Amino acid sequence: MAAFLAIGSGSAPSGPKALTSDQANLLAVTRFRNYQAGGRAVTINVPNTAGGLTVTGSIDYRGKIGYGVVRGTGRDTSSDGLIEWTATTVFVHPMANTPAKAPAWPPESGWYRRPLQNYGSSLDSSLAIALKLGSDRPENAELLPQNGAAWVGQDRLDGHQVDIMTGPSARTRSGTPGAVRYWIGSDGTMYRVRVGVASASRPVVIDFDTQKYVPVRPVPGATPAR
Repeated sequence: MAAFLAIGSGSAPSGPKALTSDQANLLAVTRFRNYQAGGRAVTINVPNTAGGLTVTGSIDYRGKIGYGVVRGTGRDTSSDGLIEWTATTVFVHPMANTPAKAPAWPPESGWYRRPLQNYGSSLDSSLAIALKLGSDRPENAELLPQNGAAWVGQDRLDGHQVDIMTGPSARTRSGTPGAVRYWIGSDGTMYRVRVGVASASRPVVIDFDTQKYVPVRPVPGATPAR
């Protein structure tokens, strides 16, 4: 299981405590809920020493592909533009005047293709983690508590009552150390994830349903990973 992580939006966590069977079941299905939904709108905040990057867009969890706008803050504006990514490849479309949201149809030209970096890039690590927050089957709820998953507390996030839990105490699939925390609703819906990556001084925060989901269409000539 990929490990996930979360923070509260004001209230102090009261855990960690052992998961109840109901909490373990919610944790077990949360990535599956993203897959069931087909896709989710996301905002990915990536901190770094130059200021940080924000990716606003959509992820198709069945097609395993993400697409959106990337904007930098502070001194980190060199990556501004459109971005699309799979588990292995990143496509970037630099823009001097980046729109607030990505066009529904990716431009037919102006894209640059590069491999997704597994290590050393906080942006690429964040993209890879966000893409892995969907799974075509639930986790094994009985194994989660045995592997260190725990309940941390409750909170409200954008009007949703959520449970904050940590995933198993293991390295994430992107190679970053430690458990991840995340917020999930009463039906297992994932609303926020916060995870530390080795190349960033502060955790990456991934928020869901921050805007309307727009179906992801591949960059012309690009084939989504299957």
